[in-house]
This record gives sequence, C-alpha cells and structure tokens, in this order.
Amino acid sequence: MKLLVIDGQGGKMGKALVEEIKTAFPDQLIIAVGTNSIATSTMLKAGADMGATGENPVIYNCRDADVIIGPIGIIVANSLLGEVTPAMAAAVSGSQACKILIPSNKCNSHVVGTQNLSLSEYVKLVTEKIAELKTENRYQ
Repeated sequence: MKLLVIDGQGGKMGKALVEEIKTAFPDQLIIAVGTNSIATSTMLKAGADMGATGENPVIYNCRDADVIIGPIGIIVANSLLGEVTPAMAAAVSGSQACKILIPSNKCNSHVVGTQNLSLSEYVKLVTEKIAELKTENRYQ
C-alpha cells in the first residue's frame, strides 16, 4: 500500500500521523510530502520513510497513492495560509486514492456533523481506518 501523508505549516499534524501510523504498522512505508521544508523535515524526523517538498511532489505522488492522509485543507485551494496551491488541491481531490482527511477549522472549512476532537483523537481514528483498509485487503 502506498501511503502518502501531506501536511504544511510546521508539520505538527503530519508528525502525529507518522508517529501513530508507524507505531500501529511498523512495516508500513510512509511517504511524507510537506507544502514547505519545515513540515517535510518534521515528518521525516517522526519516522517517515521518504519525504519531499512542494507542489510537484504532491502532484506526482498523488497519481499512484493508495491512501492519502492529511488535514482537510489539502483538498482546498489556497488553504493553509496559501501553502496549498490550486494544482495541489486538484491532484489530491482528483486522485483515485482513498483519502483520510482530518477536519480543521483553521482552513476556514467547516465540515458539519463532525466531532470536535483533539488532534490525538483524530490521529487514532486515522489508524483505525488504515487497519480497516488493510483488513479489507483493498490495497497490497
């Protein structure tokens, strides 16, 4: 399974995701793509296997990813204070990958019906979803 974690700003959410996923699935290859070099570096330090930064790596890696994980802003053009370009948002939203998105009101995008959980609670839900996908054998 090609698992892609995308984050921006300081990479706090990406770091938490990488750490939790690596704890739950130690053999899972994680590709971290940051919208900036600080986010990428933070995710690599957290244990991501590979990392890259910027628009082209997002576009390139979304093409054949099985699962894309990140804040909901990665599908909203100009979110994360403008770090998510329209091309990045189009690549993520247009990808055939299963997208696991974490709601964040910081992107000026509010998803009604979601729970108001802490980042760590959302991260645990992400690993539960990955486990479900692995059990279904949707991805090799």
